Amino acid sequence: MFVRILFLLLLALNIGAASWLFLAAKREPAAPPATDPGAPTLQLLAERDAANAHTELDSVPESEADLANDVCRTIGPLSTQADARAIANALRPLVKRSRTRETQQSQTRGYWVYLAAAPSREAALANARALADKNVRDYYVITAGDQQNMVSLGLFRDQGNAERRRAELAALGFAPKIDQRSENLPQYWIDFALSGENLPADFAARVPVPAGAGIAPSTCF
Repeated sequence: MFVRILFLLLLALNIGAASWLFLAAKREPAAPPATDPGAPTLQLLAERDAANAHTELDSVPESEADLANDVCRTIGPLSTQADARAIANALRPLVKRSRTRETQQSQTRGYWVYLAAAPSREAALANARALADKNVRDYYVITAGDQQNMVSLGLFRDQGNAERRRAELAALGFAPKIDQRSENLPQYWIDFALSGENLPADFAARVPVPAGAGIAPSTCF
């Protein structure tokens, strides 16, 4: 009797163990969340580009006939990037397309009056002493660089003032020269395309074209 009970007990234990192992194999552990609660889901660059490409394809590309009917104009010149950004942002909802481009413009900084370079430092100092003997002030002997041994006699914004300075020194027996000083400064232009000749009725009110800039016909892009 005892042996029979022990046999049945062992059989029940084996059946229970087998059932537990079978059910445990069926259950898969839940995957931990990819991000913390409330954090945005990460997106691969390839997935984002594919989504953007799909969005772009939803719009029908313009035909050559449509492009041929475009009228293009430009706004400029603009002296600062801030002006260019403001106009580009204001134009975007009013035109078919637009672009910003940059050019370089040479502008005069002033006029330099000077004595030509002497053959040596001693000769340059002699020129300076001669100026002092004539009660000339505001001069400077350049001792290094490409302009070494020149004597600077002043930098003037107005050409007329530079000419008067040269005339005064010429009357004292010197031979001063004048050079125009210039520098390249950036200028900005906003090109845009319209479907017809006429600008939108509220164009002037919505597009802040600064003083000194204008709107002119342009080659389409």
